Amino acid sequence: QVQLVESGGGTVQSGESLRLSCTASGSTSAYRAVAWFRQAPGKEREGVSCINKSGETYSAASVKGRFTMSRDSSKNTVYLQMSRLQPEDPAVYYCATDTHSECSVVDSTPIPYGMAYWGKGTLVTVLS
Repeated sequence: QVQLVESGGGTVQSGESLRLSCTASGSTSAYRAVAWFRQAPGKEREGVSCINKSGETYSAASVKGRFTMSRDSSKNTVYLQMSRLQPEDPAVYYCATDTHSECSVVDSTPIPYGMAYWGKGTLVTVLS
């Protein structure tokens, strides 16, 4: 079993930055792929970014160049550095993982296929 806890959400002005954290407990996530997803009110959940076992990252086109993932395996934590936040970015952001070391992506966008473990999410609000 893996428990994931997201943190770092908040309210910022358009153009500002936030860093989200996703910390795992239980079975180590150091060798798993971890992905971020987001869901805005009335919209479907969408993939944001993913980092695999070797540290390779994938990002959706909508955030590429603005959002960056990294991991600190010693802390069992992955980060999503979000820069130049835009009015289309507000959502509840979730991290998720499964037993695989590679990301499941389509056109560099993570997909939730096989993601067995999910956090409860952290809310990001962007004021325009």
